[in-house]
Amino acid sequence: MSHQNAAALVMKSRELKSLAGTVTKTGSMLSSGFVNANFNSKSPIFAHSTRGLCTLVDDEPLHTSPHMDVRRVHSGKVDLIHGKVQPIDFTKVNINDLPTVIIVGRPNVGKSALFNRLIRRREALVYNTPEDHVTRDIREGIAKLSDLRFRVLDSAGLEMAASSGSILDRTATMIANVLARSQFAIFLIDARVGLHPLDLEVGRWLRKHAPGMRPVVVMNKSESLDDDNGSLTVLAAEASRLGFGDPIAISAETGLGMAELYLALRPLLEDYMVDVLNDRDNASNEKSCSKSNEVEESKLPLQLAIVGRPNVGKSTLLNTFLQEDRVLVGPEAGLTRDSVRAHFQFQGRTIYLVDTAGWLQRTKQEKGPSSLSIIQSRKNLMRAHVVALVLDAEEIAEAKRSMKHAEVVIARQAVEEGRGLVVIVNKMDVLRGKKNSMLYEEVMKAVPEEIQTLIPQVKSIPVVFISALEGRGRMAVIHQVIDTYEKWCLRLPTARLNHWLHKVMSRHSWKNQAAQPKIKYFTQVKARPPTFVAFVSGKTQLSNTDLRFLTRSLEEDFELGGIPIRIIQRSFLKRDGSSCRISTQSSSKMAERISSDKRAAAV
Repeated sequence: MSHQNAAALVMKSRELKSLAGTVTKTGSMLSSGFVNANFNSKSPIFAHSTRGLCTLVDDEPLHTSPHMDVRRVHSGKVDLIHGKVQPIDFTKVNINDLPTVIIVGRPNVGKSALFNRLIRRREALVYNTPEDHVTRDIREGIAKLSDLRFRVLDSAGLEMAASSGSILDRTATMIANVLARSQFAIFLIDARVGLHPLDLEVGRWLRKHAPGMRPVVVMNKSESLDDDNGSLTVLAAEASRLGFGDPIAISAETGLGMAELYLALRPLLEDYMVDVLNDRDNASNEKSCSKSNEVEESKLPLQLAIVGRPNVGKSTLLNTFLQEDRVLVGPEAGLTRDSVRAHFQFQGRTIYLVDTAGWLQRTKQEKGPSSLSIIQSRKNLMRAHVVALVLDAEEIAEAKRSMKHAEVVIARQAVEEGRGLVVIVNKMDVLRGKKNSMLYEEVMKAVPEEIQTLIPQVKSIPVVFISALEGRGRMAVIHQVIDTYEKWCLRLPTARLNHWLHKVMSRHSWKNQAAQPKIKYFTQVKARPPTFVAFVSGKTQLSNTDLRFLTRSLEEDFELGGIPIRIIQRSFLKRDGSSCRISTQSSSKMAERISSDKRAAAV
């Protein structure tokens, strides 16, 4: 036998072994129930489930034309590859360049449950209310479906029979505007009910408002259906009447069918990213990426929570920040139920916004979505860096007082949790005019003074007067929030603090000079919020009056108004005339305030 024939036999043997291994691997995975997908392609993709979420592994690279040019995203750079297609790494793509997928459908089909499944967090409220709509606004998140990354939008349920000007009609208009800016759509239906007449109406609505888009039809709640008796096949044939192709059976609650959804979305998203990257110039892209990276590294992102009582203009303020109609607004109180998250760029800094539901006191009788909204609003208050408390100028003028009990509770809780606080007085346009000129000036003068009286824990709380409906004061609010955040993150060097302490102690009038505590040195142990430690010699401790004096001096001398300041005192207790032992002591009020911060640094 010649050497060429022997080499050919060896190569053929290797190919047969590789093919046998692939068939064995595919058969074992299908028999074990890991994958329920069609693998009749030249580039099989294998999947297995991990805690309800799928993990997929590419076995072979995709095959296309050898003359096709595709750009590959790797480590933030774009490379041009000729003759061979490389899979796009969505985890390396900039968030702003990711494709957008909106979830649409009639009410109560599980859109919010699928949204939570895709972002891997329970952010959207999920509650079984057949007669009511839980979701009313557009929620945004980053979907993490195996190695896929895309921006996913959760929308409210569509009803075509809504009267003009009603909440449902305004919701449909808002969804249509967002749909026009989206690249793909997931059309969700309920597998347990089958094809509902409302589903057909939603299909016609999609053809009207997105004629060039071909949505992916997904049958949710299919975990109870069995394909052995043909029920799933009958339902799939029925759903094909929508005219958008074969549907995909999933269960957003259990994670069933996520592998098939991955296989359906992957080629669509890859084709979109190829077009986006091919249309971009290499040189200008690298320059913009390098500049944006420098800016992002120098400016940390900021998380802002917009809180307040119902119907004070929180959602209108969010739309004003984003310069688009992202959340539903109107004269009805309590429109917002979900805490809507969004973000925008301002001078190279990413600002994350959270519009919370109207703050109400939770009672035992409060049940359903309203109760969940209250819990969600309080959680978002804890996650924020800066809290924007929105007040109603019209109510202030009528009631002759700045804050009601609920608003005082919000402000004090924000301070106790160590968050920066900015007060925003909205609807100042109502007080504008010749008749209300005196009232306008009185409100602007009285509100800061009264707020300082009601919240004495923090001095110089910033107050901004705006009209969110007219867009007045938008830039003033953004600049004030960023200024408060920078103060909240401030770190002062120890040498500067001790130089300041020497001057402060000399101008403080002590009642008893003999009992005056001697502060050895003063240092900052953490920021966010600024926390300081005063090391005191002897057994004499700083009183609450002394601590308030030091706190007020820090606020005035370093311009730290609007943020909580914490001071911990520690004493040197001498032992055996040589060594010393440090013990931590603090006043009762200060100890309670410090214990509320779970992230306080141990010194």
